[in-house]
Amino acid sequence: MLSVFKFHIAAAVLNEVDQGKFKLDQKVLVKKSDLLENTHSPLRDDYPNGNVELTLDQIINYTVAKSDNNGCDILLRMLGGTEKVQVFMNSKDVKDFQIKYNEEWMHKGVEYMYPNYSSTQSMSQLLTDFAKGKILSKSSTEYLTKIMLGTSTGTNKLKEQLPKGTLVAHKTGSSGSENNLTVAENDAGIITLPNGKRYAITVFVKDSTESWETNCKLISDASKVVWDYFNQQQKGFFFHLK
Repeated sequence: MLSVFKFHIAAAVLNEVDQGKFKLDQKVLVKKSDLLENTHSPLRDDYPNGNVELTLDQIINYTVAKSDNNGCDILLRMLGGTEKVQVFMNSKDVKDFQIKYNEEWMHKGVEYMYPNYSSTQSMSQLLTDFAKGKILSKSSTEYLTKIMLGTSTGTNKLKEQLPKGTLVAHKTGSSGSENNLTVAENDAGIITLPNGKRYAITVFVKDSTESWETNCKLISDASKVVWDYFNQQQKGFFFHLK
């Protein structure tokens, strides 16, 4: 999954919000030691010295919309580890999904990337259930959807070839390339058609020896084919929230 798992993590955190255990406006102390180097972290770039109090809302935004790896691990520590995310997803009957390692561990080697997995069908079904309000409360569903609509990563993936202004609520993932191998280049999201109907789409590119540009274009091309099909059909395979 790579960073796509940040959707699952954010959902687990928001479930705690729904249960009154966390609050979006609660302050979280971000210590200097939380801001690991050599990892993607706009949070660290903005607060290089740490020792700052941010709201839970801010950390979720950094983690999902900007795919911040340090923010991700802060959320996992608040939850009590990846096991808590697994238990929550199991409770929602999410199949073909496993989360074992946080971002810090995934950066120790590719062997720690593969155990965090999801099938594309599982991811799309989860997004469908999420959009239908089966995963979180209405307020948390709307909140997380808004954050995903503001995702700043992966502009050359699912949304690249879609008409300008198309609503794409998505979460990306990328391993980078080492020894000419890309473990994964991913994007998964909920896309709104001109008629207001929506569909979930997940494209995972695994174990590729192609360039980054080619891997991203595979995702972009697949997204365009699906968009064109649904626009032509205007029927079937849709879910529509009122």
